[in-house]
Amino acid sequence: MVTMAPPHIQIPTGASSQRSQFAGAYLILEEGMRNKAFPGAAFAVFARGETIALDGVGGFTYDPGAKPVSSSTVFDLASVTKVIATTSMAMLLYQKGLLALDRPLADILPAFSQGGPAGDPRRKVTLRMLLAHASGLPGYVRLFEQTSERETLLGACLRLPLEAAPGTRSEYSDPGFILLGEALELMAGEGLDSFAAREVFSPLDMTSACFRPPEDWRSLIPPTEEDLTFRHRIIQGEVQDENCFVLGGVAGHAGLFSNALDPLLYARSLFCGQLFATETIQLFTTRAGLPQNSSRALGWDTPSQPSSSGSYFSRHSAGHLGYAGTSLWIDFERQIAIVLLTNRTWPDRQNQLIRTIRPRFYDAIMEALDIPLR
Repeated sequence: MVTMAPPHIQIPTGASSQRSQFAGAYLILEEGMRNKAFPGAAFAVFARGETIALDGVGGFTYDPGAKPVSSSTVFDLASVTKVIATTSMAMLLYQKGLLALDRPLADILPAFSQGGPAGDPRRKVTLRMLLAHASGLPGYVRLFEQTSERETLLGACLRLPLEAAPGTRSEYSDPGFILLGEALELMAGEGLDSFAAREVFSPLDMTSACFRPPEDWRSLIPPTEEDLTFRHRIIQGEVQDENCFVLGGVAGHAGLFSNALDPLLYARSLFCGQLFATETIQLFTTRAGLPQNSSRALGWDTPSQPSSSGSYFSRHSAGHLGYAGTSLWIDFERQIAIVLLTNRTWPDRQNQLIRTIRPRFYDAIMEALDIPLR
């Protein structure tokens, strides 16, 4: 099959003025690169009804002469997949009347509670709880160490014991979103990747967003890691998350790739109701109250104290992070969206400086925008 390179993106008119306006944000990114928080980054900003910043800085790696990151560079979005692909699929199925939020997962995936006793708490785990990360499932399990087969890994995921009673504890859970993705695919009768491409990416002209990037894109995607323990190779142009890799590169919790512009196009659609009804957006981006003090909405997170979004996003904001150093935050009150993409896990996963740089970056952008609450 003949494939094409990722689309080239035009930086908004006035590229020099965007560097001037967002000089503080550029300084923070440059500081991060000097301190080896990440070798390169791309970012995009939507405000006042248009894309007002789109740029890339640094390189693919720390090596002299490394390929530079540009506004067109495609990154592994990691867990940002959970909102742009998986939660979007849930929202669309909900709108079509095909998804009932309080339907038990075991109704769709019987193996989840098969063999359990009467009154098994697993039967109380609902799709709403999975979306809100309140199912009681563990946060992360290295299932890939047990098998290299997709179905075997899914079987192991279905058998994971609950660590808390459903709905009583907020625990950000990759296994929960793996199972949510499987349930959504059964309800839709097709894969997450094909559904998202047709129902989300294509209508919004998200021309780079995809699972399993084509082979000839790989050298154009920054590497995420030099894997010395599992795949024993540099991970570039293929999903970094090992569980997703065993699942074939498509899963509810990870696997999506994109440039910085496409998540911005997605965010813009939430402001204008292009794909989702206002009521659906409100439902999924408002805190779910599972449990009452959780910052989690349905699929999305909301600002907390302290927040990865910094200090300025309004109460009605939603966003998500990705392990590789990616993030998307959306302020519905001010109609602002900001995307930051990095490969902070290069060459290994040890550096955690992104945790301090990210909120400072978002604060610098918001300070430069200086848009008051409505």
